[in-house]
Amino acid sequence: MTNTALSARHCAACEKECPVLTPRQASDLLQQLKGWTLTSEGKRIRKQWRVKDFAEGLAFFQRIGEVAESEGHHPDLHLTGYRDVAIELWTHAVGGLTENDFILAAKIDDVPVELKTEH
Repeated sequence: MTNTALSARHCAACEKECPVLTPRQASDLLQQLKGWTLTSEGKRIRKQWRVKDFAEGLAFFQRIGEVAESEGHHPDLHLTGYRDVAIELWTHAVGGLTENDFILAAKIDDVPVELKTEH
């Protein structure tokens, strides 16, 4: 399955009975995403960006929020240092990773963002 295949899917309704991915399953799905990493405890995936400026960070979050709402799956959003953006995904209902996290990560990767250009 490619990132395109992941981004074409939709998040499923997930309650406490939703199966948590094994470390192997999470690792396999992570290989289909660019720039996402598994957090140290292995229960979340994370990606970081350096955006153009504070306003772009907020606008990026707004665009991500629209995608998250349409999928019914919501990331943790972090904006620090006025342009350093980080997003963490995990399925709160099960306290770990499900396929929904990887589907939403692929969709987030399709969201346009203006990055900081280095001089």
